[in-house]
Amino acid sequence: MEKLAEQLKNIIKDLYELELRPRITSSLGGHGDFSSNVAMQIAKEAGKAPREVAAEIAAKVEGADVEVAGPGFLNFTLKDDVLVWMLEESFKKDYYAYPIYQDKVVLTEFSDPNPFKVLHMGHLYTSVVGDSISRLMEYAGAKVYRLNFGGDVGMHVAKAMWGIMKQLGDKGVKGLDEVDTDSHKRAEWISRCYVEGSNAYEDDEKSKAEIVELNQKIYGFHTQNDHESDMAQVYWKCREWSYEYFEWFYEKIGVKFDKYYPESATSELGLETVKRELANGVYTESDGAVVFVGEPYGLHTRVFINNKGLPTYEAKDVGLIFSKWEDYHFDKSIVITAGDIIEYMKVVLTSIKQYAPELVERSMHLTHGIVKLPGMMKMSSRKGNFVTAVDVVNEVKETNEAEHEGADFAITLGAIKYVLLKNKLGPDMMFDIKESVSLTGNSGPYLQYALARAKSILRKASGEAKDEKVVLDEWERTLVLKLLEWKEVIREAVDEVAPHVVCTYLYELAQTFSRFYENDKVVGGEKEKFRCELVQGYINVLESGLTVLGVPTVEKV
Repeated sequence: MEKLAEQLKNIIKDLYELELRPRITSSLGGHGDFSSNVAMQIAKEAGKAPREVAAEIAAKVEGADVEVAGPGFLNFTLKDDVLVWMLEESFKKDYYAYPIYQDKVVLTEFSDPNPFKVLHMGHLYTSVVGDSISRLMEYAGAKVYRLNFGGDVGMHVAKAMWGIMKQLGDKGVKGLDEVDTDSHKRAEWISRCYVEGSNAYEDDEKSKAEIVELNQKIYGFHTQNDHESDMAQVYWKCREWSYEYFEWFYEKIGVKFDKYYPESATSELGLETVKRELANGVYTESDGAVVFVGEPYGLHTRVFINNKGLPTYEAKDVGLIFSKWEDYHFDKSIVITAGDIIEYMKVVLTSIKQYAPELVERSMHLTHGIVKLPGMMKMSSRKGNFVTAVDVVNEVKETNEAEHEGADFAITLGAIKYVLLKNKLGPDMMFDIKESVSLTGNSGPYLQYALARAKSILRKASGEAKDEKVVLDEWERTLVLKLLEWKEVIREAVDEVAPHVVCTYLYELAQTFSRFYENDKVVGGEKEKFRCELVQGYINVLESGLTVLGVPTVEKV
């Protein structure tokens, strides 16, 4: 399509002295291979009727049969030799390149779990989505840094530490030696302590006062560099366990991060920035706290420094964006979170826009909905009644192994990642575990199997070269055209930051290939050489797509 668009651009310039890059789309309903409404777009400037303009353009097009349809549509049917040439071109390394972010620095911030809590279903979702978006940006030429931001200070930590100290009792830090050494079990133990502390905070005024005091003390572990007191040693050790647990899980699902930003590392900068801009009138004092009044901007008011003088989440996010800038001088920063903080982020970014508009202009906030499992109740880490990320992975693994004897863990990962990516980012989604591991239908394992099957076809080929002139049949032509769509698909996925676009295309491509293989003999036929080239093109595109999604490939299913 790109070559055709370039040809049309030159024709329009020669005929009408107009600069325009026409939009070419795949045709529907059997009207050629591609279509364009460019004649109707430029008719007024050309001073002619749209059909007349279309006819003049059609007469100049080379390499395609052109039909003028309706009020002035151009329908193009490419000649066989042109399609074969385009297929051969697609084997070149840079054919599908879309280097829109070449030499640009793109930050992707996602997952964002809090130490002293366990990873839940939402963390699994954003980890998979964030990694795929990172891969899309890399495909577009960017230098991508994957970042992770989490709260190692704050009330949730104070609640967890209150519960931990109650559990340890007189043993203090020595009591940690009795905690299970397994990363996941350690995390679950800390989470149970958090639930205990959270319930105490809600139900008992004395405990609540102790937790509030403990919150300030924990900030002091950082500001006073306290690693020696008994409670500080407990804090630092449990914080370390949390990060070890995160790394263990991310490695399990094939996701990596370049840098963790704990809130303790951004708090001071956020505090200083908010205080500075308080003096400049961006923020306002209110009942001993510092707030940003959002109502003039159609938003709501939020607290950035509480009446104890401590930075809130909002101030820490202010510190984060400036920390990112200091560390990376990014061209684009993509932050991926659950949809429940949309209004929160609007307030934070609007406040920053008053004194650092360029950082806000370079930032993008993407949100996802809730992943629902059949029969799952509303999640609440405070009540301890939520589905953990490990629970989901294990459940899919067990279902996969029950459905497919000897199934590789890569198939489990493929099932999980694809089902989380195939839906458009934003709305809530239902995760049907049994459907996700199916080898038929729109699933990750189906595509993994499709790729493995295609590779096995080539292993059976004779390798005999035949240089006959190729005349495409219906199934070959359809497959070539579908393969050539990949360039536009990746362009749309990058521009829209939308991995689901890739999923939709790969499923359609696999179906197209299946029909081709059912109708055309590949190995041992008269057109073996050309059809093996078709198979190789299919492998190249399918493998590229799965890589962009982060779905692992396998040799057999």
